[in-house]
Parts: sequence; structure tokens; C-alpha cells
Amino acid sequence: MTSDDEVVGQSISPSGEEKPRQNPLIKIRHHPFFWKGVIILLALSAVVGVIVWSEIQSTVYIEDSAITAPIITISPANQGILERVYVKEGDNIRRNQELARVNNVAIHSKTAGIITKIEDTPGMLVSSQTPVISMIDKEKLKVIGRIKEDKGLKDIHPEQDARFTVDAFPSEVFHGVVEKVAPISREGDIVFSISDKRQEQEFEITVEYDVDTYPDLKPGMSAKIWVIR
Repeated sequence: MTSDDEVVGQSISPSGEEKPRQNPLIKIRHHPFFWKGVIILLALSAVVGVIVWSEIQSTVYIEDSAITAPIITISPANQGILERVYVKEGDNIRRNQELARVNNVAIHSKTAGIITKIEDTPGMLVSSQTPVISMIDKEKLKVIGRIKEDKGLKDIHPEQDARFTVDAFPSEVFHGVVEKVAPISREGDIVFSISDKRQEQEFEITVEYDVDTYPDLKPGMSAKIWVIR
């Protein structure tokens, strides 16, 4: 075997003399711009590393997040037969809009919003305990994230700036403000740390944003949040 500096072949000159042929790697290594390129590459890597480290230190990352709003259920005041439903899932409705009829009595919306679910079965018997229509108030759409108590919870407080992304629009960054941090952990969300078998609890972080500025954000979209420390 030959080293990089050894001759790896020979060529014939026009005079008929054989002359050594250098390894291409040696030519590249000896090129005047080779080491300059290496230095520039190392410098860029160092800058990227500093940016990533600074980002980690200046934000709290919450991966388990989603766009959501409280569900509003609409039922008739009295028991009766569901005669007709005038809306469908996904409809944007206005306040006091007629949504359905039970025993020829109109059911109206109390607020504007988005229909999320309907019980579209005319002829069925419904009561005040039967959710005929479910909807959300789009003005109350928020980003809700869950964070474990040891993952930066102590650094999150109301009125901190936050930014978030959604899986539906991965190249866009949206902006909001921390509205509240849950005072107690989520019931039933206690997990065990593998390292020491201790209980870890999750807390909800609510981020509000201007729904008119971001009209494309829909309930149920998965999101990721970065809270600015």
C-alpha cells in the first residue's frame, strides 16, 4: 500500500519519459484555498453551535401542544323530537343564529363560533341533557401545552412572550403571550421517571394569540411552543 504522499501511478510524457502521477487528494490538500475553507467551515460550525446553545438557554420548549378552545354544547330547553338541523361540522356561525328545531321550537346559538359536532338524526328523542350540537367560540382559541415539572416550568410566568409553530404550516412562526400557568397538575397525568422511579407531574401552559391575525389556525392542530425566558 502507498501513503497519500507516495506515487500512485505514472503517465507518459510527450517525450516518452514516464513521470509520476499524484494522488488527487494530495492536490486538494495542497490547494491554496483548502485550509481557508476548513477554517471557514469550523467558524460557521462554531457560530451555529453558539446560536443553538443561546436558543436553548433563552427559551423553554414545550413539544406536546395543540390549538384548542372550550367546547360549548347546545341542547333543547325541553324534551322533544329533533326535527331538523340547519348546520354542519366546520360551519362558522353568528350569534343568535338558528341551528336546529325540536318540537318546532328553534334552538339558537348564544355566541359566534365554529361547529365541531352535530347529532344529525331527525326523529330522535332529545332532552336538555342531550348535546344536539357542539361548537367552540373561535375568539377563545388558545395554544395549550403540557410540560413536565422539571423541564423549565419554574421559568414560565404569565405575560411572557412566546412563539409557536403548527404541523400544518411547518415553515411559519406565530407569536403569542403566556396567559396562564395551571396552578395544579393535570389529574391522571402522573408518570414515573425511569431514572429514579419518582413521580413526575405535567402542568398546562396556555398561550393566547390574536385569532384575527392568524385566521388559518384551526382547533385540533398540533403545535410546539417556545416560551421566552
